[in-house]
Amino acid sequence: MKEYKFKNLTILLIQGDITELKVDAIVNAANSYLKHGGGVAGAIVRKGGRIIQEESDRYVREHGTVPTGSVAVTTAGKLKAKYIIHAVGPIYGDENGDEKLASAIRSSLEKAEELGLESIALPAISTGIYGYPYDRCASIMFNEIMKFSKRASSLKKVIVCLYGDEAYDVFEKIFDSSYKETK
Repeated sequence: MKEYKFKNLTILLIQGDITELKVDAIVNAANSYLKHGGGVAGAIVRKGGRIIQEESDRYVREHGTVPTGSVAVTTAGKLKAKYIIHAVGPIYGDENGDEKLASAIRSSLEKAEELGLESIALPAISTGIYGYPYDRCASIMFNEIMKFSKRASSLKKVIVCLYGDEAYDVFEKIFDSSYKETK
């Protein structure tokens, strides 16, 4: 685990299972239809219960699909979190993919702030089946969190929760070097 501080915001880089974290909100790397079949999304529904998929289906029926770079919110079912912020990241190689990934991260943080939350956990959005390289995701995520820290008020803790050694090692390297540049 590594810790980084920006103003009143603490960023924790951890390796583990995002579904086990006790935070106000966890971010789910979702698709536009909010169909949570595999990866982190599938694990969230398996552990949190069908209510999460049911609320997601209702959201899409009422509001339409979630555009890439945007978010939707549901309760967290049986998970320790209060909310799930479903962030739709881009497929690697999409036109303006980096900006869409930055938007998904920024929208997640802004939604947490809008809900008055104090803590949020983010996964490595778009790095699974969507194929984003870890280093690129880490760099974009670090920059978005750093920019957000300048205006955050309710949000006090951002946990970046990574699954597996490779993801953690790459994020740690990028976060360490980027953090040094801010000093």
